[in-house]
Order: sequence, then structure tokens, then C-alpha cells
Amino acid sequence: MRALLQRVTRAQVRVDDDVVGEIGPGLVVLLGVTAGDDDAAAAWLAAKTAGLRIFEDQQGAMNLSLCDTGGSALVVPQFTLYADARRGRRPSFVDAAPPEVAAPLCERFCAHLQGHGIVVAKGRFRAHMLVEIHNDGPVTLMIDTNISRTGSPKG
Repeated sequence: MRALLQRVTRAQVRVDDDVVGEIGPGLVVLLGVTAGDDDAAAAWLAAKTAGLRIFEDQQGAMNLSLCDTGGSALVVPQFTLYADARRGRRPSFVDAAPPEVAAPLCERFCAHLQGHGIVVAKGRFRAHMLVEIHNDGPVTLMIDTNISRTGSPKG
């Protein structure tokens, strides 16, 4: 799994003319799923997301996590995080998990985040979404479950 985290002051996602998810201060999580991902990957990524210290404390240092601040998360499924654009001009999406695999894992990720006490709003899987992000900082980080704790690719 791959998550692009953006620290935000607020964010929302619309499908057609309806707001389907909205948060105040917290994180937007653009979430991609690839082949071989499982519930253990979703649990690890949710714990990392909830506990990552990327919010400022009173001294202005990034020492607080989403759990510490009481912030929310807006989780937006995004298969394009697994795009491969190394060849040609049209990206390939063969590394993205098929919808019948990815959708349940996105839901499991959200459930694991909620298990850490995080209020979760969601985008809509397989819908054309308009995402409004008020990036704070800006602070944007990529987390990938296919990288070991030492920073080396798993394998």
C-alpha cells in the first residue's frame, strides 16, 4: 500500500455536486493499493499514519501526531499512486490492484485508523472526485508498505 499524506487545515471531496467527505485540521490520505497488499499492510499503514509526528507543538517543532492533536483524516482512494510513467507518455496502471481487491483494503485501512481513535471521512471508490485540499506547511509525505523499516525495499 502507498499513502500520500498531506497535513491540512481543511479538506473536502465532492462527487457530482455532493460533498461526500469533509474534515477540518488533520490529514488527507491519498491511498493506493497494489497486488499482494493485505490486512496486515493496512493495519501497519494506519498505525504509521495515526502516529506520525508531523504536527507542530507549542515550540513549532513537528512533535505531535494525528492522535495527539485530535485531528481527522480524509481518505481518498487513488489508484494513480501506482502509475508507472517510465516508458512512453501514457502511464501504465498495471501495478494498481483491481477494484475488487483495492476497495475492501481501503475500507480496512479506514477501520484501522478509526481503531486508533481517528475520525475518518472518505472519498468514494471508483467515482470522479473533486478534492479540495488546504495543505498546511506545506507538509506532504509518501509512505509505502513495500519499504522495510531500514529503508531498503522488501524482498
